[in-house]
Amino acid sequence: MTSPRPPFRWRLLTVPTVLSLLGALAFAPMASSASAAPAAAFSDDFDGPAGAAADGAKWNYETGDNHGNNHERQWYTDGAANAALDGMGHLVITAKKEDSGHQCWYGPCQYTSARLNTSGKFATAGGHIEVRMKLPRGQGMWPAFWMLGGGNWPADGEIDVMENIGREPNTVHGTIHGPGYSGAGGIGAPFQGPNFSDGFHTYAVDWTGGKIVWSVDGHAYQTRTPADLHGNRWVFDHPFHLILNLAVGGDWPGDPDGNTPFPQQLVVDYVHAR
Repeated sequence: MTSPRPPFRWRLLTVPTVLSLLGALAFAPMASSASAAPAAAFSDDFDGPAGAAADGAKWNYETGDNHGNNHERQWYTDGAANAALDGMGHLVITAKKEDSGHQCWYGPCQYTSARLNTSGKFATAGGHIEVRMKLPRGQGMWPAFWMLGGGNWPADGEIDVMENIGREPNTVHGTIHGPGYSGAGGIGAPFQGPNFSDGFHTYAVDWTGGKIVWSVDGHAYQTRTPADLHGNRWVFDHPFHLILNLAVGGDWPGDPDGNTPFPQQLVVDYVHAR
């Protein structure tokens, strides 16, 4: 990554200033996940009528301004206008430029969006975790699919399966954060491909106790093990829950500009973990 990313959400974290590429795999075909450590199974194909909320047995809606972390601009809501099924097997997270009726760190919040997590409903300590989705486009957009190991960040760890910033439409990032390698010091790598807002792509990690492999559309591009941590502690040995969100603005992506069209949508086809 070429730009520093400041401390993230309440966890929260950021993508590293320096992206270590040690252990990265160049477009190697993804190995079978059959060898992954046994883990709890999770599946959501987002089937349901248009306008319905995400399954409450699987997902929590977070609300608020993310405590001003990263200087993001959105107010997260739990309303269907910002996150709902489309009736065609997708969850659609919509970022809008509108008066939210709430105060953010910079004054009246000018944008709304949504963030969902599985905390208290699903967590896994390994396996194959995959999402298929179509990214939004435009300066200031910040979609992410990621995982947290608890509320004590960075000691509990974070795995960013996929992050993208709108000014880099052809690049996604995968990163880990933990004690001694958090925030701008997180360890990760970028993957360059097509314009990820033009269609659906799969983003996944294959995670065993001592190894995490990232892939896009089945092509592995990065592997991390304790050897990459320069003596720091590997904390990816306990259950992590899942998070989907679409942030607007912030120190890393920058704010939307006059050329950013709204509304913007993160369209999620499925989330699977096995």
